[in-house]
Amino acid sequence: MAHLRFLCYITQVLLLAYLAAAYTSLSGDSLRAILSPGDDFNIETGKLLSPILQPRVPGTPGSTAVQNHFVNFFKTELPEWIIERQNSTSKTPLSGVKEVPFVNLIMTRDPPWTTPGFTSRLTLVAHYDSKLTPKGFIGATDSAAPCAMLMHAARSIDAALTAKWEKMQADGMDLEFEDQQGIQVIFLDGEEAFKLWTSEDSLYGAKSLAAEMEGTAFAAQSTFHNALSTISLFVLLDLLGDKNPTVPSYFPTTHWAYRKLADLEKRLRTLSLLDSATTKQGSSKRADTPFLTDFDKSDDRWLGGYIEDDHIPFMDRGVEVLHLIPHPFPRVWHTKEDDGAHLHIPTVKDWARLVTGFAAEWMELEGFMNASRPASNHDRERNHARNQQGNGKSEL
Repeated sequence: MAHLRFLCYITQVLLLAYLAAAYTSLSGDSLRAILSPGDDFNIETGKLLSPILQPRVPGTPGSTAVQNHFVNFFKTELPEWIIERQNSTSKTPLSGVKEVPFVNLIMTRDPPWTTPGFTSRLTLVAHYDSKLTPKGFIGATDSAAPCAMLMHAARSIDAALTAKWEKMQADGMDLEFEDQQGIQVIFLDGEEAFKLWTSEDSLYGAKSLAAEMEGTAFAAQSTFHNALSTISLFVLLDLLGDKNPTVPSYFPTTHWAYRKLADLEKRLRTLSLLDSATTKQGSSKRADTPFLTDFDKSDDRWLGGYIEDDHIPFMDRGVEVLHLIPHPFPRVWHTKEDDGAHLHIPTVKDWARLVTGFAAEWMELEGFMNASRPASNHDRERNHARNQQGNGKSEL
């Protein structure tokens, strides 16, 4: 096992070096083509956000309703994406002998010519469960809004992915060597503690999924030896949606990716494409305060600390992580005030644009962001066939 983890580490180092060089910034025109979520983030009627703003404790009807919301969205609006769910059960400090069910949802889109074991994936992640207490807790920043951000990002780049990959095929490129990069969105269950946060009472879904992905082996000749090693970068969103967030850079090995995202934020602000600009007291001038403040973080400021969250089971297995969580936490953290009414919607929309732009730049979608057409019947049939084949996970 130690030997395999060392190989995974070496593969990740080489892959990240390649991706850092391949990352392609979007032009101003492409940045302008990133649409705002608009009314989809309305807390009462928004198609993406409002269905998530309900208690969704694992194993409850609210949790099932939100799972169905995610699945129906991807089935109807993003039919190119493969939908899987990974199931597990566990006892909790409050369940006695009863096993509580946890359901992780994994939505994946790969280039149409790729096969399992040869494709790395940018992985965008948020947890969708909510705390058991206080009673009626919603968790709008924690993490209903981040889930809606990921839905918007997936929808916003979908047509561009199709256009890019179809052009590559039409141009007769040597696809075996040109582009083996896909993308996946993961909605994790069971992040919250049921009683008191400990290493046992937390991260139920993440621990199960990381272990299963590590144990899902590919053929010996594959580029990646297991499903876990296909994650090129694990981008975890949490506690986002309050105004004036400050998000540090937590890990030196992914600081280059943090700098790419911070540079993207700067470009969006320069183009006046973000909504959360504040007005200085006593002045009519708008002053944009960046969310990502560690662009120039020096080597002597890496103190080795980090916030415990869903990335830990993956990071412990060698996965590189970009953790997008504010410090300090939102003022409503783990209180009943963490609801839709206390979200700062301009900030929520800005995070959605930032995540969309980062995914588009990672996937090298410059020149394709204005694409807007439905998927082909051929691709729908191909993905339906792949969904029927199965790969060890429960499929929808």
